[in-house]
This record gives sequence, structure tokens and C-alpha cells, in this order.
Amino acid sequence: MELFNETFIQLLILLAVSMFVIAVAKKLNQPYSIALVIVGLILGVTHIPLLEEAESFITQSHVFQAVIISLFLPILLGDATLKLPVAHLMKHSKPVLALAIGGTLLSFLLIAAGSYYWLGLPVVVAFTFASLMSATDPISVISIFKSLGVPKSLVTIIEGESLFNDGIAVVLFQISSIYLLSYVDMGWAGVGGGLWLFLKFAVGGIAIGVVMGWIFSQLIRFYDDYPLEIGFSMLLFFGSFFIAEHFHVSGVIAVVVSGLIFGSYGARIGMSATTRMNIDSFWDVVTLVANSLIFLMIGLEIKNVDFSDKWLLIAGAIVIVLVVRTIALYTSVAMLREFPRAWKSILNWGGLKGSLSIALALSLPDSFEGKDDVLVLAFSVVLFSLLVQGLTIKPLVLKLGLGEGEKQAE
Repeated sequence: MELFNETFIQLLILLAVSMFVIAVAKKLNQPYSIALVIVGLILGVTHIPLLEEAESFITQSHVFQAVIISLFLPILLGDATLKLPVAHLMKHSKPVLALAIGGTLLSFLLIAAGSYYWLGLPVVVAFTFASLMSATDPISVISIFKSLGVPKSLVTIIEGESLFNDGIAVVLFQISSIYLLSYVDMGWAGVGGGLWLFLKFAVGGIAIGVVMGWIFSQLIRFYDDYPLEIGFSMLLFFGSFFIAEHFHVSGVIAVVVSGLIFGSYGARIGMSATTRMNIDSFWDVVTLVANSLIFLMIGLEIKNVDFSDKWLLIAGAIVIVLVVRTIALYTSVAMLREFPRAWKSILNWGGLKGSLSIALALSLPDSFEGKDDVLVLAFSVVLFSLLVQGLTIKPLVLKLGLGEGEKQAE
């Protein structure tokens, strides 16, 4: 009981810091995720006695790191799917799928090749790092977009890409960090084995997501009771994730699919306006808390990262990720007609790396050879992405004339 109280107090202290930072950031009309990372960095390199125990807990506790994956991922993905109408997604399905599937797989292969041949990383480390860098995190960008009135179509595309490439990136991460060596030893047969495993993870996740989304959509038809329906939504997100993981398929993809069905089909047949408003409000609060701890942790993690003699490696990794993002984006949307050049520029520079990349890197077991290199590179690229790209995306949007209140644009 005493241990639980101490743990709770540590989390409460960090949550208090996070909420204060968010409050100030919102008052200044700045993206809170970037503010949290900056404050986390400051706390990580300074010594404040009251906070040191809390900082140690959040950056070194294996329990907390496991919680990031199993607790925060379903929350963040579930909330995003509820807010993204399937009708909008279907309308922009071509660019979303081109970026989320073609762009993600191309990014994965090119970053892995660059990391192996140019940075000299071992093959498993190179592919694991590539999987982490294949996911995009639009949290900071979306808040900026909405405040500037960027066309809703562009917001939908960047949200849709992130939702689906998160699922694909997690599958690629599992294959790279756990199964890759055995497939490499098998030669060409291993390529087929890897593709089969990828399809199994993805299709299995989709199937579980469809079933869970449909069941819970039918369930809420019998009630007009928003506290109960909020409870159902929690069961849906966590249930989809853990059932899929139990059957060794993608929990992330299962949450995305079930959430999209529940948020569109379920909302249409079983949610009153009051229920919808309250469910959205509930998940807004939960997501704010989850994000506040994750982004603060990204900053705090600096005290556990050894940068010595790795600056050239870090610079090389940043260059590879930026160049590959450009190649993958322009290649994947090359066949799409009437795709504005300004949109490509925003999607390219706005493809930030964030919480998912760090969470996956932290989830690697200590027995994973090259974990330290993966952590240093992932942390450095995410930090560069959030601070440099995140802080310059607003001037870029304004320069390209996209921040002119075109919210109605579909």
C-alpha cells in the first residue's frame, strides 16, 4: 500500500507539472506538446530535489514503460478514430492509403537501407530503427493547423495517414525486432515468411476490429445513457487491443478499425447528440492526460541518453529520415491528380515523429542488442522533429497561404 501511495504521488507531481505547462501553452496559443518536451528537457538537465524521484520513476520504471504501450496507445488511437468521420476519410482515401501504405513501406525500406549501408548499423538495429521512424505523430501539427484554419481536407489526410501508418509501423517493429534474424537466415524464403507474417498481423487486426466495432455499435442501440456508453467505448478500445494481442495480431490496427466503425456507424445508429458530446469530452480529457505524461517523458528521457561520440551518427540519422520522408511522400502521391504542391510541402515537413516512436523504443527488452543505439537515434530524431519541424511548421503554413480560414474546404 505504501509503495502504491509513493507511485501515485510521483505521477501526481508530474501531472501537476504537465497541467501547469499546458495551461501556460494554451494561454500563449502554442502547441502544448512542444512546450512539454522543452520543459521536460530543462527538468532533465537540472536538479530539482522535489522532482528528482518522480523523474527517475517515469524514465527508469519498467512498469511505467510497459504501461505506455498497453494503456496509452489504445487511448490515443481510440480518441483519434472517434474524431475522424469515415465519410471524410473515404473522400480522401486515395492520398491517405497512398501515404499510409505505400509511403510507410517505402520509408521503412529506405531508412533501413540508409541506416545499414551509410550509418553502419547492424541489420536488425537498422530495420528496428526504420520501423520506429515510419510512424508519424500529428498531435502538434493538428493543433497548429486548426488554429490557423488550414483546409479540413489537409487535416483529414495527415490524421488518416498517421492513424494507419501507426498500425503498420507497429507491425513492422514487431517483425524487425523479434523475427527478422530468423527470416534473414532463410534467404528468399524468409522474404515470403516476412510478408505472410505482416499480412497475418494486419488482416487479423482488421478482422478483430471489424467484429468488435460492430458488436459495440449494436450494443449502444439499446441504451441512451452516456456514462454507460462511455464505459462501453473504454471496453471497446482496450478489449480490441488486448484480444488482438492475445491472438498475436496487431492490437493497434484492431483499435483503429473498431474505433472508426464505432465512431461513425455506431454513432449514427446508437448515439444521441448528448452521448456523442459527452464521449468526445471524456476522451479529450483522458487523451490530454496521456499526452501530457508522454511528451514530458520525451524531454525527461535526456538524462538516460548517452550522446557521447554519437553526434555524427545522430546527424546522419536525422538527414536520412528527412530525405526519405521527402522521397516517400512525393513518390507515393505522384500518381494522384490535382494534389496541390503546397499540400505536399506541408505534409512533408509536417510528418513529425513523436510519442509512438519513443514508446516503442522504450518497450524493447534489455536483451535486445543495440537497444542503446536505437534509443539514442529515436530520441534524437523525435526531438529534432518536434522542436525544429514543430516550431517551423506554422511559418511554413502562413508562407504557403494555407492559413486563411479555409476550414470549410473539403
